[in-house]
Amino acid sequence: MLLSACAVGPRFTLPKTALPARFAAAPQNAPPAWPRRDWWRGFGSPELDQLITEAETHNFSIRIAIAQLQAANAEAEIAGAPLLPAVNGNASADAQRYGSGAAPLVQPGSGGQLAYTHQSAVSAQVSYELDFWGKNRDALRAAEANAAASRFNRDTVALTAVSAVASTWFQILADRDGLSIAKKNLAASEELLAQLRAELGAGVVNAGVVAQQAALAAGERATIPGLQSQLHQQEIALGILVGKPPEMLTLAPATLDTLHMPVLMPGLPSALLTRRPDIAQAEAVLIAANANVRGAIAAFFPSISLTGSAGWQSTALDRLFTPGSSLLSAAASLSQPLFEGGALSGQLSVNRATYRQDVAIYQQAVVKAFSDVETALTALHFATEQEQQEQIAVERADYALRAVEAQLQAGTVNLGSVLIAQQTLLGDQNAFEQARLARFLAAVNLYQALGGGWRAPAHSLLAGG
Repeated sequence: MLLSACAVGPRFTLPKTALPARFAAAPQNAPPAWPRRDWWRGFGSPELDQLITEAETHNFSIRIAIAQLQAANAEAEIAGAPLLPAVNGNASADAQRYGSGAAPLVQPGSGGQLAYTHQSAVSAQVSYELDFWGKNRDALRAAEANAAASRFNRDTVALTAVSAVASTWFQILADRDGLSIAKKNLAASEELLAQLRAELGAGVVNAGVVAQQAALAAGERATIPGLQSQLHQQEIALGILVGKPPEMLTLAPATLDTLHMPVLMPGLPSALLTRRPDIAQAEAVLIAANANVRGAIAAFFPSISLTGSAGWQSTALDRLFTPGSSLLSAAASLSQPLFEGGALSGQLSVNRATYRQDVAIYQQAVVKAFSDVETALTALHFATEQEQQEQIAVERADYALRAVEAQLQAGTVNLGSVLIAQQTLLGDQNAFEQARLARFLAAVNLYQALGGGWRAPAHSLLAGG
């Protein structure tokens, strides 16, 4: 406690950031419905659940983040070592022989005879640097904060990967639906083309009408390869996200029609600060930067080291551990920087500039979090409204096409009216599929913006000076 009172440098305080009272795009007085940790299960798809389970285990970005976390934890362990004494053990044995051959080397006083000497010693040395100014504690605090930042980065990467899996899977389902619509429209166009060709033979219609329908069918046929290519590319992307080659990825038939849309609503904006791992990461990096500033200030002050050794030394091994052979020593040293060519002041300036940079990064992360939620809420609201309107347009276009086809059979309208009705229906169907996909993607973005059910751990790095 006394040593802690001697610590130098600024105490850490979280930078002030303006917080909105409420989210502008959220309905007023709506009860909060924050995401769960397994938020993707709300869509009601076992296949999506399985894909995300595989991604959490095999996604390459998550595996890289886990390895980075393990390295950061090891760095924290290394940084904590100077706070404990260092103990080294030594043992030695030495034997010498005097005198040999025709001209022996004899030990003085041995009477010209061969002589042997033995020397044995064991000792232990202890060294410890008094952390009088808190330099080592600040180094440990910085390493622990960096390890926490790596842990939060892993959570951010995992949330991003899971969201990408869901978004890509929704895109695949939408591409399937779009491909199915294109094939149905092509089949209808070809059926009408066959009917017109028969009527051309009977002299009911002219060749221009048949050519016009043939061109429409050819245009619809030409869109199918592009849709198939887009679908295959999305499947390849999904394979990468779950850590599989695309050849090993097998997806069951599914459609966006079968999915549910969970209720999702943010609470107070202030609560968002504890639900976003990227904000926690930015805060941990800021704590580490503050600790580095404190450590750079402490480097200007003297360092005090204590050393001691104890052991035994004897010329006979059987008398090594007798009281008369014991050795003890102790020493203390003080080191004070006198001239270092500006290295210490330069390092302090670097650390202070880094801290100011990390303050801006933290504040940017907070503002971005609010912006992400507002953007996702707005997109979800208007995508839902657009989907409802597009569904009405599809129903009316389908009714209009069936009515025009009946009128064509009755001979009250020409083929041009049918072609226009077909094109209108095809356009409305595609617009409806895109609006529905936009609603699901907006929901995923909102889950991600709200932290995906992540909560800040109960313990805090902010304790202490």
